[in-house]
Amino acid sequence: MVAVILAVAAVLVVARMREAGSVGRPPQPSAQPSVPPQRTPGFDRARTLVAGLPVKGWDRDTDYARYRFGEAWSDEVNVEFGHNGCNTRDDILRRDLARLTVRPGTCYAATGVLHDPYTGVEIPFTRGPDTSGAVQIDHVVSLSDAWYKGARTWDPQRRMDFANDPRNLIAVAAQPNFDKAFRDAASWLPPNAAFRCEFVARQVEVKTAYQLWVSAKEKHAMEAVLGNC
Repeated sequence: MVAVILAVAAVLVVARMREAGSVGRPPQPSAQPSVPPQRTPGFDRARTLVAGLPVKGWDRDTDYARYRFGEAWSDEVNVEFGHNGCNTRDDILRRDLARLTVRPGTCYAATGVLHDPYTGVEIPFTRGPDTSGAVQIDHVVSLSDAWYKGARTWDPQRRMDFANDPRNLIAVAAQPNFDKAFRDAASWLPPNAAFRCEFVARQVEVKTAYQLWVSAKEKHAMEAVLGNC
């Protein structure tokens, strides 16, 4: 009799479980933790370097001036392209333009096409007083930002080298160059999100090479970008 009662009870339990939908189904997994983005090894160096950048506040003495970094686009520098008889602007144009033509017998980029890294837009370039300004050369770490984060103490040659260092120069469209101005990574990143990793990595490389510091917000912004690269 007891066995019959237990069997009936078991049948009732199974029936109730089936009504609740818990019989015949595999255990449902619990919510999975979010998976961090897969990192590209090519940016490991930048992630390592950014951790070592010193953090300080802005130097508040507002005495920056462009002339403190020497003659614009000078060839008299001790960096790549220096002393080659061509000014730095033309060196960068020849490096960065696609479908480039050079004026015969000169260093001058005559025509070309810029695939603007800041916006992703294609910009035609034609040398001339009314057209050359469509493509500009940006300091990835601006001269003003450098001045207030360590460059004030440099000698004139080092400042001129910095202003003409190809690692810190890139051909871009006029509007994003104007929008970026003196801003660091905490207040400006390229509208073209696909270029942000390379942009921040270059800033980190330059600031490390020249022993410049970063603000706390700037470092946080750099780490946030590189964390997704």
